[in-house]
Amino acid sequence: MGDPEPEMSPTRRFTPPCGPVIGQALGSVVKAAGIPYARAERFQPPVPVDDWLQPYAALDPAPACPQWRIRELEHVMGRQTGGLPESEDCQNLTVTLPEDLREDERLPVMVWIHGGSYISGAGDAPIYDSTPLVSEQRVVLVAVTYRLGALGYLGGHGRTPNLGLLDQLCALEWVQRNIEAFGGDRHAVTVFGQSAGGDAVAHLMITPRASQLFRRAIMQSPPLGISRGRSKMTAAMAAAGTSISAEAPIKEVLRIQEAARAAAAPFGLRGLMPFGTQYGTWPLPKEAQIDEAWKSVAPEIDVIITHTAQEARLFIPVARPVQRIREIPVLGPHAMTLLSALATRLVYSNGIRAFARRHRRAGGRAHYFVFTWAARGNEFGSAHAVDVALLFGTRENTRGLGLLEGASWEEIDEAGKAVRELWAGFARGADLPDSGKIPGV
Repeated sequence: MGDPEPEMSPTRRFTPPCGPVIGQALGSVVKAAGIPYARAERFQPPVPVDDWLQPYAALDPAPACPQWRIRELEHVMGRQTGGLPESEDCQNLTVTLPEDLREDERLPVMVWIHGGSYISGAGDAPIYDSTPLVSEQRVVLVAVTYRLGALGYLGGHGRTPNLGLLDQLCALEWVQRNIEAFGGDRHAVTVFGQSAGGDAVAHLMITPRASQLFRRAIMQSPPLGISRGRSKMTAAMAAAGTSISAEAPIKEVLRIQEAARAAAAPFGLRGLMPFGTQYGTWPLPKEAQIDEAWKSVAPEIDVIITHTAQEARLFIPVARPVQRIREIPVLGPHAMTLLSALATRLVYSNGIRAFARRHRRAGGRAHYFVFTWAARGNEFGSAHAVDVALLFGTRENTRGLGLLEGASWEEIDEAGKAVRELWAGFARGADLPDSGKIPGV
């Protein structure tokens, strides 16, 4: 006799306006995974999916947008997709809610926008396990997958820019229409993201109807220091990204993406994250109007904005151009520390502090925090993405990560619980200090 087939997890039925959805109970949470919120022709704006009548089996993770693997950092922070299938039809989202949700309960909603320099990652990647946050803090979490790289942000040759941002807006519209069927409060939506995801959240704030789609925003390590003065670079990228048909193989699209990245390399720090939002094209204002746009929305959207104490230490140890400097006896480690501090200020902390000041002066509530946690003796210290490892950390998805080497699971979990409590408290509208360090606010 063969092995018995594994038992299926108990299913749950939801009846949102988009159509019936079948999710599944997974321990302390229920997941309705891979729900389509939009579809689009290649290089064209997204269109909300039509409502359906037959139950949609939301049992499998959303596929990732097609992308190249970034192997240099996998041993440090894990594979960005976790090996998920990839598809251009990637505009899907996953809703996670507490398993013991009461019928009359309406919980705060937290919408996650993943990072990855706008060229990698996926909302349902295992490194973003929503179970701890949902089960500990009783929130409803929506993880969004959207278009990346040349498919989402290149522009030129008939390609529409800002497609990834438009995907995210479609997902937020879906949340407003459907989330109450999953126990969420559509009037208490917090959008949060890290790195490119944090940058996306900052720019979602200045799109039309932003304050009607979400009330609060959390931006973790947005690279605001390189978000402006990009017009010449994006023009060079568009010129390098030659025309390509809608029927071309996806590998050809990714090849063009690499040509566009190469064209961005001469533009200094901005070339480190060449893909991203483009000002002056829908749905964003012109660059000269950006500050006023953020000021105007400040009284309507509360924000947390953060960075880690040593952001650039994630990249410096694996950056080939600085390896020779690193190997200089005695002086090498000191030079690396100085390079890391300088890059952290230029790309992250200066722009982040300026954002918080402007928001407050414009009449908004802004909380500015610095992540200081680091695993003992770890060369990466309080590096970029350590906050993500804490926020979504489980015993399984943190095992073997170089970013956390030297810390016990108990230490990781204790720090993670503090972050999750702070983030969910903000989503519930709790009073928070204006600034502080994490852990130890």
